[in-house]
Amino acid sequence: MITESLKSLYTRDLNTLKTEIQAYKNEETLWVIENNISNSAGNLCLHLVGNLSHFFGAVLGNSGYVRNRELEFSLKGVPRAELLEKIDETLKTVIKTLDQLNKEDLEKDYPIEPLGYKMTTEYFLIHLIGHLEYHLGQINYHRRLLDV
Repeated sequence: MITESLKSLYTRDLNTLKTEIQAYKNEETLWVIENNISNSAGNLCLHLVGNLSHFFGAVLGNSGYVRNRELEFSLKGVPRAELLEKIDETLKTVIKTLDQLNKEDLEKDYPIEPLGYKMTTEYFLIHLIGHLEYHLGQINYHRRLLDV
């Protein structure tokens, strides 16, 4: 079933996020914004864990997670160790939620319309992989450009 593939992809990419955050030589550089770079790696990390905790945990898993999207981009200076813990917790949430979904759940419409139109749950969970990978690329570029 596709949930096994999704678990594998989310595990791979969230572990890559951890690797990227750990790879910064200077922890303070996680929060640097320079020239036309509008989001720091730290804020992109907060955004990714907030996004997945909301769409997997709160919406599908009824986890009670309350998202503050504005803070994901405005909060600064969160210690690297805390970011890594948040990534680990997010991965647990994603896997737990995927373990609870069956084929019929994936074929149903996602409970809300975050993209402005109806889509199946399966479609949206695949979309979220693309979103995660897009921001992973930005974090990698940020690190290679500014963590010198």
